[in-house]
Amino acid sequence: MSGLLSIVTPVHDAAIPYLSNAYESLAAQILPDGWDWEWLIQVDGGDGSEVPASILTDLRVKASGNRKGGPGVSRTMAWGRSSGSLVKVLDADDVLPAGALARDIEVLGQHPDVGWTVSRVLDLMPDGSLVHYTLGDPEAGRMPRGALFDYWSTSHRPQVHPATLCVRQELLALAGGWMALPASEDTALLMALDVLADGWFIEQTGLHYRKHPGQTTAHADHREGPEWEARMGAIRKHAEALRR
Repeated sequence: MSGLLSIVTPVHDAAIPYLSNAYESLAAQILPDGWDWEWLIQVDGGDGSEVPASILTDLRVKASGNRKGGPGVSRTMAWGRSSGSLVKVLDADDVLPAGALARDIEVLGQHPDVGWTVSRVLDLMPDGSLVHYTLGDPEAGRMPRGALFDYWSTSHRPQVHPATLCVRQELLALAGGWMALPASEDTALLMALDVLADGWFIEQTGLHYRKHPGQTTAHADHREGPEWEARMGAIRKHAEALRR
């Protein structure tokens, strides 16, 4: 198996200063023979000129922008420009540890009936320390179709971290990309993929997830209130329809 891995990254103002760190972690990745990557950065409410010029000297980095529409819109717009057979998410403020991309590619190459992968996460705290993010990691290996949605249906938490997702291009298209939600669009996609195909949990750390005050998940409406209820309702309706 060889090909191109497309990494999609939505960016809002508060995350632009972190792009250089994300790029450094991406450029340090060693991919299996025959593989390369492209990085599709999408500035929400901008035109791409906001991306640091030092990153754009790498011709694999392709920056653009769109009218302000939120992270779901920006992710889908970045994906619309992608060319790879596999699509990997990377938020602008996060960091890839060594080997993260190679593990995604190897699992999907070895298991053609698996549609997507997720992996273990360490939270990157403001003081630079790393803390294990977990809601109770599943067992390493195959995740049977529908298992994550069943967990989410009772907890409204995704159990695994959607910011580590790597997915086959055709399966992502079948799921319809990311929903146009103000937040939780990554969880919505993960639930849709889960009811469509088996996934795979990689027990090695696949992401350092940066915690900072400017991130979308720090917003007061993220975990309760009318907006939260509407987001959860949209996620459920989409996944249940796909499951049927």
